[in-house]
Amino acid sequence: MKPRLFTPGPTPVPETIQLMMAKPMIHHRNEDFQEYLSACHGKLKYLFQTSSPVIILTGSGTSGMESLVSSVMGEGEEAVFINGGKFGERWGELLTHYQITHYEITKQWGIPVSSSEIIDLITKNPKISTVFLTHSETSTGTYTDIKSITSDVKAKFPLVKVIVDGITSVGSHELRMDEWNIDAIVTGSQKGLMIPPGLALVAIQNSLIEKIKNQKSKSYYLSLQEAVKAHSGNDTPWTPAVSLIIGLKYALEMIEQEGIENVWKRHQLLGESIRRGVTALGLKLFSTSPSNAVTPVYLPEGVDWKKFNSHLKKNDGITIAGGQGPFTGKIFRLSHLGYYDIFDMVTIMVGIERALKACGYSFKVGSGVAETHNYLMENMEK
Repeated sequence: MKPRLFTPGPTPVPETIQLMMAKPMIHHRNEDFQEYLSACHGKLKYLFQTSSPVIILTGSGTSGMESLVSSVMGEGEEAVFINGGKFGERWGELLTHYQITHYEITKQWGIPVSSSEIIDLITKNPKISTVFLTHSETSTGTYTDIKSITSDVKAKFPLVKVIVDGITSVGSHELRMDEWNIDAIVTGSQKGLMIPPGLALVAIQNSLIEKIKNQKSKSYYLSLQEAVKAHSGNDTPWTPAVSLIIGLKYALEMIEQEGIENVWKRHQLLGESIRRGVTALGLKLFSTSPSNAVTPVYLPEGVDWKKFNSHLKKNDGITIAGGQGPFTGKIFRLSHLGYYDIFDMVTIMVGIERALKACGYSFKVGSGVAETHNYLMENMEK
């Protein structure tokens, strides 16, 4: 049977990109590779909607997060992060690892943070120099309005930096780095960029780059100081993931051809079609602020996660994601991030219905598929 991947990372890789990455290896200090690198440096600015540099690191998205924590925070500076899921929690783990004084705003999973909560905390702790946010929390499928939060925080505290985990939001949600005055954003290659894991992309405003240059990184391999220096010479400080950067160039070309605003619209369309489909089956959505990258859904009473997941995998070749942390075995997560179209959404809804029926859940067969399909038919041309 045909394997079908519906996880929020890794996501499916277009066949044309796979072929490009399978070409004979080239050397990373040769002008052939530097042409790929230069093209990516330019095209990444379009993706992030910025005129500032976007640094390419060899590592997962977490490596990009760590590079920011280890390279941006100066001595005596304090930070705040939002713990509303596994990946918001990661900002706190990184701050703890680098022994940076920080404050935590804890949110119930599935509920985003508000500007007022952050502003109140900074008011009480004026040494806070940096806010670490998560645009799309992968573990909870929750979207945070970073545009409004950044505007509100900087209106009150103009010198405070806003750093964003955009690992599952870049390419799926509207994101305008310069217009929204965001200081840094990180994403990973295996999400909206449609290539295998192994690259972190870190967009950094020029004003923050100047600060980075004037202090020492706490990391060696993940030093943004070294990465920024190499970037200015169209190079990398260490051996890069050559094949992935080749793939990145072609993925960015696909995004350019579709148009970034059309990419955002497509993700909104696909995400809403899935939310309507599962709701029509009588299932309950997990998040109060749904992400366009991934939709978490509560398993209905009496449906065992392992049996449900096994049926999808063994009978239909479909791989989805389960819940994390306290919601392991209680929710499942469906991705619509990256290389997906309207037909993929109908396909996954067929699979969900088949697995639910095999698990003894009672519903009108075809109701979820019909709702997803109808929504797509009514809205795909708008």
